[in-house]
Amino acid sequence: MSVTPLAPAPAFRGRVGRDPRSGHYAVPRRYRLHLSPGHGDSLRVAVVHGLLGLDEVCPVSLLDPEPDCPDGGHSVLRPLYEASAHHYRGPAVAPVLSDGWSGRIVSTHAPDIMRDLARHFASAGPELYPRGAEAAIEAVEQLCARAADPAARDQLEQRLTARRHVLGDRLTAADVEVWVALTRLGTSAYRTGDHPALWAHVRRLGTHPAFARHLEGRPT
Repeated sequence: MSVTPLAPAPAFRGRVGRDPRSGHYAVPRRYRLHLSPGHGDSLRVAVVHGLLGLDEVCPVSLLDPEPDCPDGGHSVLRPLYEASAHHYRGPAVAPVLSDGWSGRIVSTHAPDIMRDLARHFASAGPELYPRGAEAAIEAVEQLCARAADPAARDQLEQRLTARRHVLGDRLTAADVEVWVALTRLGTSAYRTGDHPALWAHVRRLGTHPAFARHLEGRPT
């Protein structure tokens, strides 16, 4: 089958626990994640989910790594998309946070999903979005979106030269962003001596089970 590149997901931007009118209350096992291994946004969500230990609270359905639809979508997700948008004709892509009560999509927006998991379901694990750090985390997200640019990696290197983690002494979502971005770049962005603190940080995070489980078959 000829498969086109993944198209951007439609803007499903529901939030859990934020707007009472939405009805998306933070109820354990009400929601399910649908993730595509190897896809950047799915990987970010999966690492956060693993760090917070949410396997029982918010189950995960792993999709086939290769889309089975010509538009780059997954046929198994199409019923959710069609139930959530009248006459939906676009690609049914991951990540998806679905609501088991309504059978509809809550969100396809990875940053919102990650924040809602951390803020409304986490009872263990690191505080990934500490109060007052939102702007700093968003700045790192923007750098990671340009991780193929050596100038962006220069700025990340500066952050890690005198710190154990991207924002200081504690693991936060900023570290997840950096690890996913650099892991996806792999050895194509690595040259001996370039950004040693950054790459050392990526390797160190890769020893943590929540990161390591996603390393199989990836260059490090």
